[in-house]
Amino acid sequence: MTDPVLDVRNVDFTYRPGEAVLRRVSFSVGEREIVGLIGPNGSGKSTLLRVLDGLLKPAAGAVLLRGRPVSRIGREELARTVAAVPQEQPVPFPYRVREIVMMGRFPHLKRFHFEGPDDIEIVREAMEMTGVGGLADRKMGELSGGERQRVWIARALAQEPEVMLLDECTVFLDIRHQLLFFDLLHRLHRTRGIAVLFVTHDVNLAARYAGRLVLLDRGEVRAAGPVWDVLTERNIRGVYGTEVLVDRHPSTGTPRVTTLAAL
Repeated sequence: MTDPVLDVRNVDFTYRPGEAVLRRVSFSVGEREIVGLIGPNGSGKSTLLRVLDGLLKPAAGAVLLRGRPVSRIGREELARTVAAVPQEQPVPFPYRVREIVMMGRFPHLKRFHFEGPDDIEIVREAMEMTGVGGLADRKMGELSGGERQRVWIARALAQEPEVMLLDECTVFLDIRHQLLFFDLLHRLHRTRGIAVLFVTHDVNLAARYAGRLVLLDRGEVRAAGPVWDVLTERNIRGVYGTEVLVDRHPSTGTPRVTTLAAL
């Protein structure tokens, strides 16, 4: 693996004393790498992403961004490097799509300066890449859940980040747009060198598009590494409590997980 852009070292986190949500979590995300974070509901995936984005402070351990503790990096500087897309984002005001995506440029603007031609072009490209260019003048409240999610992804792209943290960002997307989205991630990491950490409940999508996987269970890393090493029948049975068959997908050659029965 290449040198890590994100390095997670023995991270613990708790919302209340005595109720640990994350325990000794360690893994890394390398340059130009796509890593999938999988695990059952309540395993701590969303909390972990908020720790990585500096929104939550770990009780122990550290998160390093290119060797620097995230806790010591200011929000504006961090936003120029890391873009996060959570599961849901409320929109309290009737912003239009173009305005939402332009917010991704704010970390790059000098104080008291307005966006320039370069910023407008970056926003246009981000909207076109995510298929929302035709919605630029629509208000967010007029969009479907899938359309809104693509707008948030466009805003993240407009930040021109080095790292993207994506929390179930395809949950509202139909099958076609799920595939288009992951194809876009691959294109971005090839052409722009963006490192990606994405959370998903779809282990087959994770197997198809991630280079490595991290399997989280009750706040601990149960397995991490190449997809074939993580997506084993034993690992899935032990973490998900489900009997499965893991074989090779005939088209992609990646692991294919078929559910047989709940245990």
